[in-house]
Amino acid sequence: MNDPFRKLERLAGWLAALGVLVLAVGCGRETAVNRLPGYVEGEWVYVAAPVAGTLAELNVRRGDTVAAGAALFRLSPEPEELVWREASERLRQAAARLADLRKGVRPSERAELEARLEQARAAARFSLAEQERVEKLAGQGAATLSDRDQIRTLRDHDRAQITALEAQLVTSGLGGREDAVRAAEAEVEAATAAVAQADWRRAQKRQAAPAAGGVHDTLFRVGEWVPAGAPVVALLPPANVKVRVFVPEPLAATLKPGQAVRVTADGLAPRPATVAFVSDRAEFTPPVLYSRDNRAKLVFLVEARFADGAAAAAAPMWKPGLPVEVEF
Repeated sequence: MNDPFRKLERLAGWLAALGVLVLAVGCGRETAVNRLPGYVEGEWVYVAAPVAGTLAELNVRRGDTVAAGAALFRLSPEPEELVWREASERLRQAAARLADLRKGVRPSERAELEARLEQARAAARFSLAEQERVEKLAGQGAATLSDRDQIRTLRDHDRAQITALEAQLVTSGLGGREDAVRAAEAEVEAATAAVAQADWRRAQKRQAAPAAGGVHDTLFRVGEWVPAGAPVVALLPPANVKVRVFVPEPLAATLKPGQAVRVTADGLAPRPATVAFVSDRAEFTPPVLYSRDNRAKLVFLVEARFADGAAAAAAPMWKPGLPVEVEF
């Protein structure tokens, strides 16, 4: 009678021990899930020049730390320097042509017109006096009709000469025609734009750091030809340092951008970080049916960035590729 009861008690004890073991394993598993391994990654800024040229100066070396606006490299200034000089001279030429059109004739030319006008007026006065004399003689029969017609024609010619010279004198103070002035103004604007473009291309021969950070690598040596748009310096600003970690499906479902996490690494003090990205695609899908046991095999990429104020302090030691642990 007692043996069956003893077997039942022993079985109950085993079940209780098994329950404790399962609970312990479950707790340990939960702790492991909330603290996952990851690594540091950087988003490098590749500084390049939009124009080609020979690398004349390289102001940084691999591993240097630079401030925002610090000089990184300089390409040879030719031929952009020559293009800028040509554009500048064309602008001066266009501006001088426009100023000449607006000024009108020179003072000496205006004085010549005024002198010719006085000469024409004197000739008109003389022809008028001659007309009166010939008209009087013609009335006395001492002059012919031909003489009278000839002096009248001379009088009309002198008057027309006066009118023409007065019009020329007025025109001399007006400058160029309106259409010609507008064309010259457009030419000046085009030359100004050409100078600005040439100046911009000339300035692109020198490149500075767009942000403070560390020099990850230099991709050319002094004396080498750098094609247009080819990166010369790879820069890593502190704000571009992030942590990548792959989390299982149960934990990924609870994460969202803005959630605070803590990042730890060997020999370094823990750093606060913030979840910035949670992937909506699984990185690994096993060829089995989704079940409660198998769905934990699905992992999702999560990216976290260091909190404000901690990024600059973390960047010098938290290098890309450093293995870390992320605590959620």
